[in-house]
Amino acid sequence: MNTSLVLDEEPPTQQSVVDYKKNQKQRNVLAHLYAEGTCTLAHLTKILHSSVPSVTSLVEELIENHWVTPIGTATGSNGRRPVLFGLNTKHNYVAVLDVSTHDTKILFMNIQRKVIYRGDYDLRLNDNPSFLSSLAHYFASALADSEIDANDILAVGVSMPGLVDARRGINLTYMHLNETGESPTQWLSEQLGKPVYLINDTKATVLGESRFGGAKGKKQVLAINIDWGVGLGIIVNGDVFQGASGFAGELGHIQVDPEGELCICGKIGCLNTITSASALVKRVKRDILAGQISKLASFQKDTDQIDIDEIINAAHHGDSYAIDVLHETGYQLGKGLAIAISLFNPEIIIVDGVLATASAFILNTIEQAISKYCLSEFRNDMTIELTQLDGTAKWLGTHAYMMEDIFATY
Repeated sequence: MNTSLVLDEEPPTQQSVVDYKKNQKQRNVLAHLYAEGTCTLAHLTKILHSSVPSVTSLVEELIENHWVTPIGTATGSNGRRPVLFGLNTKHNYVAVLDVSTHDTKILFMNIQRKVIYRGDYDLRLNDNPSFLSSLAHYFASALADSEIDANDILAVGVSMPGLVDARRGINLTYMHLNETGESPTQWLSEQLGKPVYLINDTKATVLGESRFGGAKGKKQVLAINIDWGVGLGIIVNGDVFQGASGFAGELGHIQVDPEGELCICGKIGCLNTITSASALVKRVKRDILAGQISKLASFQKDTDQIDIDEIINAAHHGDSYAIDVLHETGYQLGKGLAIAISLFNPEIIIVDGVLATASAFILNTIEQAISKYCLSEFRNDMTIELTQLDGTAKWLGTHAYMMEDIFATY
């Protein structure tokens, strides 16, 4: 069933004020059900400051358009139990394309964020037009395998690393993804036949943490995404902080070692060159080839087998070298975070990404570095926590990024 969206781009002076207010209330109903899951008519009347007949009419129209459905009754034993309403999960899916320099994951999720289908592909982000063609090919394959009706797909969200300008749908770090002159989002939208949203992976992560994770309800949040690069997601007053061009949060490109290694950005000694997963693997390979004593030395004849999982596994099995490397990584991350803490004064910092599984070895040293390099007053009302979302924050954030925009324009 194709439930097309009604876009209200005209200001209320050019349309019926009654219709405008009705649509605004319907948006609020959808947004509330998306955030909270279920609600009774009585509760919706309080939220909307409206009458029961008016809200009943709004909900009935949303049911008719396959957005909302009754899903049971509220708990309680006093009198007749009220009906609970929620979003209709049998229609209206979105696709999330999780793109990285390591691989690509394609997920189809229902309107309440449940993953209906997931495909993992050996497709690595590279600055070449062939990448988008391959991405479109894998999307078509995943859609066929999912058995979801293409007409039920509302939109496609692409999260990827780099300097993402979401307004123009481009990634300035990867400027050669398309040779036609169109933005990647325009090209993909034409190929897939769906609206396409583009979001930086770390901003997707912090949005997921803010809406559904440990930072839910917090107004001032930092989420550090320790992946193949180091990104910082920033929530200010409950909203993702973008900066003038959408690039805010590139913590991985602050200089921490003026005599250090060349970063892919062209500058020397960026935090990425010391603390990213790729930098960590590179360092370990170099040390093992140089004769470093470690359980990882068993890979000396084939260091290509050393990856971040092997390093973390060695640490968990008591390898002192692997533990020392992770400790140092955490300490350097803490130094970088101390700068961000001084600038943004967050309530909470969420640690996420591939190195989150090494939390036992990095969280303490992150906190030690913050204590050393940050004013103690900043620590009084701040906590540092490991993500509770088990690797799904990025997907949930991409989902929210699309759905919140869709509801805003319903």
